[in-house]
Amino acid sequence: MNAITKSTGSGFSLQPNSIGEAMQMAEMLAGSQMVPKCYQNRAQDTLVAMMMGSELGLNPIQALQNIAVINGKPAIYGDALLALVQNHPKFGGHEESFDDQTMTATCTVWRKGETQRHTVTFSRADAEMAGLWNKQGPWKQYPKRMLMWRARGYALRDKFADALGGLITVEEARDIPEQDMGKAERVDQPAQEARAIPQPYPAEQFAENLPKWKAIVESGRKTAQEVIDTVESNAILSDEQRNQIKQLAPQGEAA
Repeated sequence: MNAITKSTGSGFSLQPNSIGEAMQMAEMLAGSQMVPKCYQNRAQDTLVAMMMGSELGLNPIQALQNIAVINGKPAIYGDALLALVQNHPKFGGHEESFDDQTMTATCTVWRKGETQRHTVTFSRADAEMAGLWNKQGPWKQYPKRMLMWRARGYALRDKFADALGGLITVEEARDIPEQDMGKAERVDQPAQEARAIPQPYPAEQFAENLPKWKAIVESGRKTAQEVIDTVESNAILSDEQRNQIKQLAPQGEAA
């Protein structure tokens, strides 16, 4: 048994002690059918995932099971994101809830020693604005779960950036247009989930969503320009469509 798999009383301590041992381990794991397909026969990617996991306190196996490569960038699954934060010494607690009437997910998180709690919501209206609602794949199959993962991801990253090393959730990374992430290198997912280059925002969908955006602007939750920015993160608005959204701003208020 070499130094890569040191035997201890509680099992194997899978922690390499040098770059040579790490590469040997990466090659061994990449040749296994027990790791996700995105790492099989890709020793270099496996090594990078192991290194990223080490920075976050994950052992190599945990890293490969919880870190995925989406469009050439590492991302972590939503449940693993929460587990990392819960292990942080400053973690004070978190609460999650879901309002079925408004289809709004809420996540509240706080650090030890801080009296103010941080709350983030993500609703169906937010998903529609971003062009995510009814998108083929998880958004269509598990919409409540996707809303909760998005609220959770934003809340935890806001308060525990030091625990996450800049990682975003896999669920969020899959929704980012490819040109914003670099060359595509997708993990296993149905072909219909693949993001194409943003297309013009459909006129029919625009007409349907315009009243909802009007309500959001009038309530003060977002400015007209913030609505435009959110929508254009996933689709392209025409000049006429942008002007219609700008006109939603209250009179005398900058869009």
